[in-house]
Amino acid sequence: MVKRSLCIGLAVAALLSGCSLAPVYRVPPTAMPTAFKESGNWQLAKPADRIPRDAWWSVYRDPMLDQLESQVAKANPTVAAAVARHDEAMDYLDVQRSGLFPTIGAGAQVQRDRQSDNRPLRGGGEPDVYDADTLDVSLNYDVDLWGRVRNEVAAGKAAAQASADDLASVRLSLQASLANAYFDLRGLDEQQRLLADTIKTYQRALQLTESRHAGGIASDLDVSRAQTQLESAQAQAEDVKAHRALYEHAIATLIGVPASNFSLAPDTAAAYLPSVPAGIPAALLQRRPDIAAAERRVAQANAKIGVAKAAFFPDLSLGLDGGYQSDTFSPWIAAPNEIWSIGPNLVATLFDGGLREALTQHARAKLAENGAQYKETVLQAFQQVEDNLALEHHLGDEAARESEALESARRTLKLSMSRYRDGVVSYLEVVTAQTTELQTEIVDLNLNTQRLVASVGLIEALGGGWTADGRPAAQSLHPASSA
Repeated sequence: MVKRSLCIGLAVAALLSGCSLAPVYRVPPTAMPTAFKESGNWQLAKPADRIPRDAWWSVYRDPMLDQLESQVAKANPTVAAAVARHDEAMDYLDVQRSGLFPTIGAGAQVQRDRQSDNRPLRGGGEPDVYDADTLDVSLNYDVDLWGRVRNEVAAGKAAAQASADDLASVRLSLQASLANAYFDLRGLDEQQRLLADTIKTYQRALQLTESRHAGGIASDLDVSRAQTQLESAQAQAEDVKAHRALYEHAIATLIGVPASNFSLAPDTAAAYLPSVPAGIPAALLQRRPDIAAAERRVAQANAKIGVAKAAFFPDLSLGLDGGYQSDTFSPWIAAPNEIWSIGPNLVATLFDGGLREALTQHARAKLAENGAQYKETVLQAFQQVEDNLALEHHLGDEAARESEALESARRTLKLSMSRYRDGVVSYLEVVTAQTTELQTEIVDLNLNTQRLVASVGLIEALGGGWTADGRPAAQSLHPASSA
């Protein structure tokens, strides 16, 4: 009889537990352009410049950058905090999943009791003092008629996926910040090299002017101008050193190393500038972890509506309790001492002062909020791609013009020095040509750095090497060093 009742109850529960009150989930629609406006025909990517899936920074072909980037995921505390938040979300998901299974408990009680002599309706022959030893096992199962537990699990799963995508966004942002700081630092290395060469040139020019002054050919004004140019270049060199130190400190923090313990040797080798393929706009939705995270939060809010609506309906649970009870230890586990109970438990809230309705409306509002945030994230993503495409395009044109201007400035300086040696012009013309040539060369170097930073920005805007179908497993989110 017990087995039959239990089987019938479980069969009914299985039939009813397919219901869910959550709305049918749909990704919020967004306006989708057919092509990036700023890509144009100028962007011709080579096959070798394709963004790698796991190490996008390798497109720059810089071993030192590769080494630094590998340390971000392992040692950066911001990444560690994001990993911990993902672990929290996974643990919460496990908590919600536990509601899909029955709760099984066991208990044992060894008790000696004494009855009151004045107990009402006390039967004759009952002992005043007696033992009550009980051993039982209980099982309780929430039938989840309206999908409350299943929607909690769905919401928890979406939240865990969003936290994994958040982690990918944090890593990508920090990796991009490191690449930007690294290229800015390397740009300053080139400026240091330029200023060191310029200082040597200005020192020779000062010596020439002093010699001409000693021979009565040049005036004190020429010597003063040459001295001013030299000291100005030396001051610029110190300023570059100060800014380089700041970038070096920033890199140290990004890789989780105290700034006092980190240094990066100067390197003036020309950086490789890849051509980054932007692809089609529709692919952007699958290539950015922040978009994926925003979409998963919409799904989470959608499932939460089902949880809130389920509170309007009765909650059905099945209970089973069985064991043995005796007034002696021996025999304890025997047929005459068997006890059991089985039956459903139906609980419904009749009045709550509008609480359930308020919670349902709150869940709907949260869905609307997350949907709007998803659309905003998509719009910002398109803007970031277009911004960096425009920068790459126009900075490239600017760099070409600046290179031509630099060649002209160098020719002008060469002619001015020649005319000064011949006594045709004063040193003022040389100073003017020197200033123009140095400023033009610094602008040229800065443009190269800006183009590298813009390419990093484009890769970051495209999601790096991340794709939604390549979302990592939970265990792979932990750096090896943290095991």
